[in-house]
Amino acid sequence: MTADPDFRPHRVVVLALDGLLPFELGIPHRIFGRPRDARRRHLYEVVTCSIRPPGPVETDADFAIHVAHGPEALATADTVVVPASYELGPVYGQGVLTEELTAALARIRPGTRLASICTGAYVLAAAGHLDGRPATTHWADAERFQRMFPKVKVDADVLFIDDGDVLTSAGVAAGIDLCLHMVRRDHGTAVANEVARRTVVPPHRDGGQAQYIHRPVPDPQLATTTTARTWALGRLHEPIQLRDLAEQEAMSVRTFTRRFREEVGVSPGQWLTQQRVERARQLLESTGLSVDQVARDAGFGTAQSMRQHLQTALGVTPTAYRRTFRADGQKVSTARASRPAAASARASAKSSTG
Repeated sequence: MTADPDFRPHRVVVLALDGLLPFELGIPHRIFGRPRDARRRHLYEVVTCSIRPPGPVETDADFAIHVAHGPEALATADTVVVPASYELGPVYGQGVLTEELTAALARIRPGTRLASICTGAYVLAAAGHLDGRPATTHWADAERFQRMFPKVKVDADVLFIDDGDVLTSAGVAAGIDLCLHMVRRDHGTAVANEVARRTVVPPHRDGGQAQYIHRPVPDPQLATTTTARTWALGRLHEPIQLRDLAEQEAMSVRTFTRRFREEVGVSPGQWLTQQRVERARQLLESTGLSVDQVARDAGFGTAQSMRQHLQTALGVTPTAYRRTFRADGQKVSTARASRPAAASARASAKSSTG
């Protein structure tokens, strides 16, 4: 196969700090290491670096890892991911960077996409990258994080927030949600879904962090809303009323709505809209159906209604979305998302989680 001299995979540099959680360190490698284009070329190149010369980095487990790259790797990044660490020192204690970390982060080129997993957000906030922006972190740290960084607009309810060139995620496994979102944003739903299948995780989780906060355990004999959700997913093309969903579980509308929020983290209406947006994205990417037909099949009724929902959720019109992503799910344009469009994507992530 003839090499394409113009092809260059998107370079993701993962910053490994002492006290890091091995699980979170592995998330970017697992998710970004999977996507390939139609010619089987890796769409991303993932490397790990330290803030020191190559060598060992301590983890929160009973082993260290050897990192082959020093801070100079940050200067080559298209995206920098900062996983959580339990040894952030003054970053966590006073909200200020160490000299060593400041020097390392200074190597990052302007315009590089930045992302954090869990308390990795402390690093981005201490560096000033989250000032005036919406951001999230683990729900158990949200109040402390807000007090330490009052300029940050902390939202503890969501799994992740996309604010264009800076993205933050909640605790641990929410890093998977964030990385899959970035793959979806870069290369479309089909590519992200394939990565999710191979990783054996859902391509998109319902709800936000609220569903994981400790609450009294409900009576196991009480009904759930699983049957209603399954019923609705098979009928997205039909009008679905709240009372229809409640009837599937033989509940009153009030009881069903409360139980739905407890289990999923969002209202039934928000959940339905989210599922219809995802259905519309899949149809726009993988079929030649007209926009009117996609709107009907996804349950929006009219093209105008679908256009409004996609504009709110994704920051683009259905036609623009289809033009960006080919039927095989590969991205046609290599340009980065604009700040306004990405901000709309952030709003989508938030609306889908309550």
